[in-house]
Amino acid sequence: MKRIILILIGLVSICSVNAQDFNANVQKARQSYSSGDLENSRFAMQQMLLELDIMGGKETLKILPGTLGNLEAKIAEDQVSAGSGFAGAVIHRTYQSADKSATLEIISNSPLIGSVNAILSIPFIGTGSNGDRTVVKIDGYKALIQKGSDNEKLTYDIQIPLGSTLITLKTENYSDDIVKLANSIPVAQIAQKLN
Repeated sequence: MKRIILILIGLVSICSVNAQDFNANVQKARQSYSSGDLENSRFAMQQMLLELDIMGGKETLKILPGTLGNLEAKIAEDQVSAGSGFAGAVIHRTYQSADKSATLEIISNSPLIGSVNAILSIPFIGTGSNGDRTVVKIDGYKALIQKGSDNEKLTYDIQIPLGSTLITLKTENYSDDIVKLANSIPVAQIAQKLN
C-alpha cells in the first residue's frame, strides 16, 4: 500500500511539473515575442506543443484497456513520446500471455495516414490478391488487416486511421478472432482525445 501511495505522489508531481513547464514556455514565448525575438518565441511554442502531445498521450493511456482478449497489459512498459516534427504523440503499450503478444501503437499526426487511407479507398488494392489483406470496420471505423507469418508464427497487422491519428495493432501467435480483439480497443474515445 505504501508503494502505491508513493507511486501516486510521483505521478501527481510529474503532472504538476509538466504544467509548470508548459506555463514557463508560454511565458517565454510571450516575452520573446514582445521583445521581437521571434526565433526563441517559436522555439518556446514548439516546446509547448511537444508537451501538449505528451500530456495527450498520457491521457490516452488511461483509456486503454488493461486486457485485450486474454492478453494482459504490460503497463510498466508503457511509453509516450513526442514525435518532434514528423508526428505528434507516439503511444506504445504491449499486451502478453504465455505464448501470444500484441503491440498497440497510436501516433497522432501520423505521416502514414495518406498511404493507409489510399489503400482503404481502393477496394482491389485493399483486399490483396492472395487474401492476406482485408478491410473491416473496427468500432465503426474502416481498418486494414494484414495477415502474415514470422518464423512460422501467425502475425496480424491492423491499421485504423482516425483523421490524422493512426492506430496500429500488431499481434504474434494470436489465432483467435482478430476482429473481436481489435474491437476491444476504445477507438472512438481515442479519436476524441487525439483529433
